[in-house]
Amino acid sequence: MNVEFIASVSAITPDPKASRALYVDALGLPLEPPTADDEYIFSDRIPGSKHFGVWPLSQAAQACFGTPDWPADRPVPQVSIEFDLGTAEGVAAGAAELEAAGFTLLHRTREEPWGQTIARLQSPEGCLIGLSYAPWQH
Repeated sequence: MNVEFIASVSAITPDPKASRALYVDALGLPLEPPTADDEYIFSDRIPGSKHFGVWPLSQAAQACFGTPDWPADRPVPQVSIEFDLGTAEGVAAGAAELEAAGFTLLHRTREEPWGQTIARLQSPEGCLIGLSYAPWQH
């Protein structure tokens, strides 16, 4: 597996309003939602970061499990880190490599509606880890 760079870091929040108060209001980060009614906020304009976001827990649960509720039998994640593998095929190969090594994927490789290819697992620490290919970051 060849990790090219860290594609994204997102804090995962059960309380988007409280997190917005910290990251946007207090820290002054230029975080904005992709659409007016979305609670997810992010920026690709923070020096040293390709993408930083604040991801509602309900959206993370939806992305991983297809439900807005995080499963009670899994640690609740506080952060998501996505590693770019350079190609969509690299994501599929990396996911297969992790499964062969005994890691359990939360979901297999798939292409999201916005064009990102991603597979996710949960680290031993409880972090969401994404193997990713985001064409616009290349």
